[in-house]
Amino acid sequence: MHSALAEAEAAAQEGEVPVGAVIVHQGRIIGRGRNARERLGDPTAHAEMVAITAAASAIGDWRLEDCTLYVTLEPCPMCMGACLNARVPRVVYGAREPKAGACGSILDLRAPPGFNHRVAVAGGVLAEPCAEILVRFFRARRGA
Repeated sequence: MHSALAEAEAAAQEGEVPVGAVIVHQGRIIGRGRNARERLGDPTAHAEMVAITAAASAIGDWRLEDCTLYVTLEPCPMCMGACLNARVPRVVYGAREPKAGACGSILDLRAPPGFNHRVAVAGGVLAEPCAEILVRFFRARRGA
């Protein structure tokens, strides 16, 4: 999660909402991502999506079956859908997302009916620093 937090810090430095993600395979980071929606003008450029694309490229397969996604903020429905489609077996997140969280906060897409894949989820890992970076970012943006 510390590596995901470093990605979130880099996103903040770029003026992006500070969310970071890494994907680990066999103890090694194979994909890194941070929010890039503003920089790329792409609504799908969430940290998780960037990390999933990088990881798939690194291993040469769209199936990320032996991987864990670490992300600083609870994934949204789009990102959980990508995890399901990429066969990511485990997601570990830091802070809860009370407005769009899809790991139980608003929706629960860990094991949707009819899907042949389920995602094990652990939340609250380094929750305080993961939330604090977001609080600082939005406080500064509002000028408060």
